[in-house]
Amino acid sequence: MDRSKLEPIALNVLRIMAGFLFFQHGAAKLWGWFGGSQVEFLELRFFAGVIEFFGGILILLGLGTRAVAFLSAGLMAFAYFMAHFPRGFWPYENGGSLAALYCFVFLYLVVRGGGAFSIDGLLVRRAEAEAEAERTPPI
Repeated sequence: MDRSKLEPIALNVLRIMAGFLFFQHGAAKLWGWFGGSQVEFLELRFFAGVIEFFGGILILLGLGTRAVAFLSAGLMAFAYFMAHFPRGFWPYENGGSLAALYCFVFLYLVVRGGGAFSIDGLLVRRAEAEAEAERTPPI
C-alpha cells in the first residue's frame, strides 16, 4: 500500500488514541475512574484533570485540535518539569516518560491538526465547499 494513503490514517489513529488515553487520566484524577485516585477539589492536579478530561475528549473528536493540543502540551511540559524532573534527569528514571511522550505527541498535533477524519477536517471541507459554491456562477 502507498505510504501517502496510510499517513492520514496513522495521524487520526494517533490523535484518537492520545485523546482517549488523556481523557482517562483526567477521569481518574477527577472521579477516581479506571482505578485512579481522586484528587482534592481546587488542588493543582484537579486543574490538570480538567484539562486532561475535556482536552482528551476534544482531541479524540478532533475539535479545536491545534489549540487544545497546544494547551495540553504545555500542561505536560509543566507537569514534567514540576513533578518529574526534580527526581532525576532521565524520563525513565524520574517517572516522567508518559508526560514527555504526551507533550511531544501533542506538539505534533499542533503542527498537523486534527486530520481528515476529525470534526476540524469536516469543518474545513464544509467551508471550502461553501467558498467554491460562492465562486461558481449559477447556470
